[in-house]
Amino acid sequence: MRRRGSTTLPRGVRFDRLGSIGLVLLAVLLFLGAVGPFLPLGDPTEIGVGPRLGAPSLAFPMGNDELGRNVLPRVVEGIGVTFLLSSVAVTITAVIGTLLGMAAGYLRGFADGVIARIADVLFAFPALLFGLLAAAVLGPGNTSAVVVISTATLPLFIRVVRAVTLSFAEREFVLAAVVSGASTWRVLWVHLLPNVLGAAIVQLTYALSIGMLIESGLSFLGLGVQPPHASLGSLLRLGSVYLTISPWLVLVPGLVLALAIMSVNLLGDAIRNALEPLRGRPLT
Repeated sequence: MRRRGSTTLPRGVRFDRLGSIGLVLLAVLLFLGAVGPFLPLGDPTEIGVGPRLGAPSLAFPMGNDELGRNVLPRVVEGIGVTFLLSSVAVTITAVIGTLLGMAAGYLRGFADGVIARIADVLFAFPALLFGLLAAAVLGPGNTSAVVVISTATLPLFIRVVRAVTLSFAEREFVLAAVVSGASTWRVLWVHLLPNVLGAAIVQLTYALSIGMLIESGLSFLGLGVQPPHASLGSLLRLGSVYLTISPWLVLVPGLVLALAIMSVNLLGDAIRNALEPLRGRPLT
């Protein structure tokens, strides 16, 4: 039998029912987004394949848009684009935010003050306003969306990782490493990084849901993904014009976006709850 507080994964790291539902739902959406272009769903950019603003039917399960395009492959394309842009941006944020947060929490002093003030400034800067600025400088498109998502989620990462690093910086195993002559880089990479990694992973899942919201908002305003390509936000923008006569053009991508965000949040909660028994115990 394993001890209850053991750090070797057993009973402590186990998903609950909601977490399992979120994981399955997220896996299905990621599968559709990844292999969608290879499925026999049709060309998402082909015009006139069906009646304009056609209602859902057996031939077109999600209906047709204002140009007669099949909505189903466009929604599948939107899933892939939204997840891809958000994942790339959040991954960049996770790497930079984890490094800066660990540096601020361990080095303290001047470095902590500068990093913390930068995080405060970025946190106070509205994402929409920064999106307008990025679109004016870089032009509307995928690059602007990635820059805005990374900038908006970076201060959250820095704050979370900094707080966790502060809680471990004075632990005995860190002090013992410093006394034994370990360099700053070794302390950060070998002793602190494994202990802040769990919090960073949890924050990454929440940042991914925020990133999808930001990307959808930018695309809804025309600052993100540009035609003829589609994201869930751009599909919402195009469908909102015909909301009263073709509500499925808004309901379908809106429901998919809500399910995507819910699945990511459920997975994040499950990971947090799974790591809860390990909190406060050094991994080195």
